[in-house]
Amino acid sequence: MKLAGLRVVDLSVFLPGPYLTRALADHGAEVIKVEAPGEGDPVRHLGLADGPSTVYFRNFNRGKKSVVLNLKEARDRDALLALCDGADVFVETFRPGVMERLGIGYAQLAARNPRIVYCSISAFGQDGPYRERPSHDLGVEAVGGALSVSRGRDGLPAIPAVPVADMTAALHGLAGILMALLRRRETGQGDYLDISMQDCLVSASANLLGPALAEDRQQDPRHERTTGGSAFYQIYDTSDGRHIALAGQEMKFVRNLLGALGRPELAPLCERPGPQQQPVERFLREIFRTRTQAEWVEALSGLDVCFGELKTFPEALRDPQLLHRGMVLGDALGRRHLNSPIRFLREPARPDLHEPALGEHGARILGR
Repeated sequence: MKLAGLRVVDLSVFLPGPYLTRALADHGAEVIKVEAPGEGDPVRHLGLADGPSTVYFRNFNRGKKSVVLNLKEARDRDALLALCDGADVFVETFRPGVMERLGIGYAQLAARNPRIVYCSISAFGQDGPYRERPSHDLGVEAVGGALSVSRGRDGLPAIPAVPVADMTAALHGLAGILMALLRRRETGQGDYLDISMQDCLVSASANLLGPALAEDRQQDPRHERTTGGSAFYQIYDTSDGRHIALAGQEMKFVRNLLGALGRPELAPLCERPGPQQQPVERFLREIFRTRTQAEWVEALSGLDVCFGELKTFPEALRDPQLLHRGMVLGDALGRRHLNSPIRFLREPARPDLHEPALGEHGARILGR
């Protein structure tokens, strides 16, 4: 596999760091998860359990090795330093300054192992006025502006279901680590990555920031292309209480659907987002309520129109496209797992579907 021979020391918990390091493990890296004594990673105890651990924990920590170290103890800190002497990558998600106080900051590790690539993921980064502020995804989405345009039909801010700040930080961290490892081939030196969830979220919002960057104004999300101002980027009720999402605003899709529905004269209203599209939206709301979701899927599938039928998560996991792509795996215990979405032609991922028990590999790795 692509990352065979790479050793990763992982001090992260919850979501961004573990998702990043799980991606490394899926593609062959040896990931040593360092957990605190007692409960270990808190997600071992969060949510539904369908076997030896929670679904949350196993989805983010499969294929890793677990050791338990109390970093407040000098002996255990020395053991961690010894691990890092032979490591390629180090990932942590503590508050800024904690690693330095424990004697395991980048400067301390790089002095012993100049080749190490050290990645810190935090809510707001290692410097700046918010450096000390704790937060998780929702708080970062609020400060980063994303919640200001994530609104429900009542017009009020709505909690996004997908933790975008967490996931974008994980993916930027993954990309940064791989860049640093590539550069290390030429220089022999590792590097330090300071990944801010806020930075990553704002960067990922670039398509929404036109009014703010160009005119220093907040857009009305009801009038913008992807937040409610387009009849062809909208969610519609069907007759059976389900929903269809139209998801393509290109004029060819607009003309295809409105022509098929007998209202081609409405198409010019969709040439730009805004209130002038309301007659189109009203028409579509009325027409979509006349058939079931399944009937609309059949009708739209033959029209070259961008759409998606709104599925529940259980339905999504049974989706024929997802199953065809091999994204749902099964293990010997009958549990389902998600495959790696990074799909190579050569040396594809081979996920190890075993998640480590707390401290399972301590004796083998630490020799005690």
